[in-house]
Amino acid sequence: MAIAKAERLMNLALCLLGTRRPLSKRELRGSIEAYLEAGSDDSFNRMFERDKDDLRELGLVIETVENLDGDTGYLARRDSNRLPPITLDAEEAAALGLAAKVWQQARLAGAASGALQKLRAAGMPEAEDAYEVHSALEPRIPVHEAAFEPLMLACRDRRPVTFDYRKANSARAEQRQVEPWTLECWRGHWYLAGWDRERGAERVFRLSRITGKVRSRAGAFSAEVPDAVTVRETVESWAGETATRTARIRLRAGAGYPLRSRATAVRERGDGWDELEIPYGHGLDAWLVEFGPDVVVEEPADLRADVVDRLRAVAKD
Repeated sequence: MAIAKAERLMNLALCLLGTRRPLSKRELRGSIEAYLEAGSDDSFNRMFERDKDDLRELGLVIETVENLDGDTGYLARRDSNRLPPITLDAEEAAALGLAAKVWQQARLAGAASGALQKLRAAGMPEAEDAYEVHSALEPRIPVHEAAFEPLMLACRDRRPVTFDYRKANSARAEQRQVEPWTLECWRGHWYLAGWDRERGAERVFRLSRITGKVRSRAGAFSAEVPDAVTVRETVESWAGETATRTARIRLRAGAGYPLRSRATAVRERGDGWDELEIPYGHGLDAWLVEFGPDVVVEEPADLRADVVDRLRAVAKD
């Protein structure tokens, strides 16, 4: 089905680009085999309107022209659909090369590499990459979760999805029905922000806790998608970026450097442990669990209880 539609769209695009005068629906139907095979006029009209909208969404500029007799015709002028010459200086070329490196560990690596090759073939300068040899930074975003690609496509196409999700303090996974908004990388972990249909509220899901396959569902979104800034703030808040309180923890000496970088105060205890004060927001318990026996929460009591619950859930698995 996908191949047949792609062939039909290609034939329609060639007809519209190859004509010097507007072509009517009747003429287009007689020129494209797939339209000739349409069972009825209504079926053809629906198919043609969908194809025309798809081509416009892909970037083809299609003009609608009415002649003196009132008939409607369509054409795509070549000058309106021709891209201007690509002109990039060395700094712009280096920036594109750096952006392509970001996705070297994801399945987008092939697309990024292919795009660079096409730009270079079109005349993009082979600028010296200032980030290649001397930089201590590796501009890469790791993507190890199998759920990343299907969720990325679902966010792009605005398709609802279902998946099994295991919360950090639960030993069993639960099925979630989600309208995906966007993916965000935070502290080396990927998060999905979206609308949880069963709970009727926005939620954030860590991709590493998604088990099994991500399955697409038919239908439109039922909730309004917020702007990108709001979604990013939601991800940061649920992942623990927004701090409203202060937590006091014991940290083994020589361990937990990411925690030390966030601490507002550090005191040596003299028994192989240090005492830290850390801004405390939603999600800190999940982060502290990652440091295992090197961290002990002293206060507040609810944070200590959350960390203990998470550790017990992990021990049961």
